Amino acid sequence: MTVAEALQKRRSCRSFAGDPLPPGLIDDLIDQARRTPTAGNCQGVDFLVFCDTEVADYWEVTLSAERREVFPWPGLLRAPALVVPYGMSDRYLERYSEADKADSGLGVSTEAWGVPYWLVDAAFATMALQLLAVEAGLGCCFFGLFEHEFAVAQRFGIPDGASAVGTVAIGYPDPNGERASGSLTRGRRPLSEVIHRGSW
Repeated sequence: MTVAEALQKRRSCRSFAGDPLPPGLIDDLIDQARRTPTAGNCQGVDFLVFCDTEVADYWEVTLSAERREVFPWPGLLRAPALVVPYGMSDRYLERYSEADKADSGLGVSTEAWGVPYWLVDAAFATMALQLLAVEAGLGCCFFGLFEHEFAVAQRFGIPDGASAVGTVAIGYPDPNGERASGSLTRGRRPLSEVIHRGSW
């Protein structure tokens, strides 16, 4: 499967069969996804992984029992693996304090960065992880942590300076599926609207 084919095939899978994944598969996918570029080769992206019985611990923190009863995507809760990519800002400050980067001034504080590249780089790895999952014949769905990020950090010992970009659910799609997201009705904007040649 080519990258273009994986991009075309990728969909947000909100209903999983619940079957376990082969041992080591998630580690293999992450090992490949972490090869995406990072600023200054910081390699400042880490991954919090929940597999099999650990998945319940994640949902216990992020989705209360009351909300679970009315959750519109119950099939999402059957995903056998959840991956939370984190951008580690401290590693960027350390890297940009080194001799070959110090003149940039970016090693002083996170406020010096007009764009938080630890999140950009974590997003690169997150997209790569999804495409790799598709290539492996799996479904995936990216969703935000939003107001639950602090609770997740507290429960699972996330260090200071780590910022989550969201969560990726990975597993075998439910062949029976569930209702499609209403967002699909929006369609794809024409290319002529998104390319601006020479000026906006």
